[in-house]
This record gives sequence, C-alpha cells and structure tokens, in this order.
Amino acid sequence: MKYLFLRTIKKYSTLLLTGILFLNFACEDDDHDDHVHANEEHTDAEGFVLETESGTEVYKQLEGIVSTSNVSLAAGETLELVVHFLDHDGAKIEHDDGEHDEADEDELQVTVTSGAEFATVVVEEHDETGSTTEEHHEMALEITGLSAGTTNFSLKLMHGDHADFESAVDVVVTVTSGS
Repeated sequence: MKYLFLRTIKKYSTLLLTGILFLNFACEDDDHDDHVHANEEHTDAEGFVLETESGTEVYKQLEGIVSTSNVSLAAGETLELVVHFLDHDGAKIEHDDGEHDEADEDELQVTVTSGAEFATVVVEEHDETGSTTEEHHEMALEITGLSAGTTNFSLKLMHGDHADFESAVDVVVTVTSGS
C-alpha cells in the first residue's frame, strides 16, 4: 500500500514538474519576443498612395484594390511622386523622424516588371550632405519618360531583410509621345 501511494505521488509530481517547466519556458519565449519586437518598428501598411509634390493624388492602392490610376507623363519629362503608405482604414501612416539606427530604417524598393524601354522608375535619394536646405524625409519616386508606351512596376517597403509591404498590383505608367 505504501508503494502504491509513492507511485501515485511520483506520477503526479512528474506531471506537475513537467507543466511548470513548460510554462516557464513558454513565458521566457514570450518575454524574448516582446523584447525583440519592442526594438523593431514595423510599418503595418495595407496600401499606398502616390502624390505629386503639390499633393495631387495620381495613384492609390488599398488592400490590393486600385482606386486611382493616373500616372502619365510625356517622353522626355520627369515626374517626381511622393509615396505615402496607408493603414487598413486608408489613412496615411506617419513616418517617424525620431532617432534610430540607419540599419532599422525602412527602404523603398522599386522593380520594373515590364516596359523598361518606355520609362525609368527609381527611388529618389535623400540628400545626406548636411545641407541647410529643407530636409526631405519623405519617400519619393522619380519617373522619367523615355518613349511612348506603358511601363509597369511593383513597390516594396523593406525593413532590413524582409518586406513590411509589397504592392499587390503593379503600378501602370503611361508615357505619351510628347509635344
């Protein structure tokens, strides 16, 4: 009878100890994940809008649905567009200009998927020279019309080695023959 009691206690003690260890390791993993994510700022974008420097919307894509698509220019012209990422409700996500490591910054990436002979699409570089002119913290694209036709490109918002956002539909640029 004494041995039966000890066997029962041993089984329950083993089960209890295993449960405690499991919960302890699970909590440590959660703490680690919170610590890692607290140091990384990800952009939870659901879409983007392209605007001229004067604020005119020429392209809008939200959750894969294109509601505005008027990206056009003449051959020989250059069009500069500001890129704003959108949240689930379609509101612009504010870019944090606070102090952070350069490695943690989001980077805009463009891939021309077809029609590279009609237009070039590049990410506009920020002026890092420390000039006294107005600092430009917005993400922007520069599109140059080469010849009449259409060019398609995709857009990604890179955070380190992964994309926080990828366009679901290619942006279509129409280049006219000019005047």
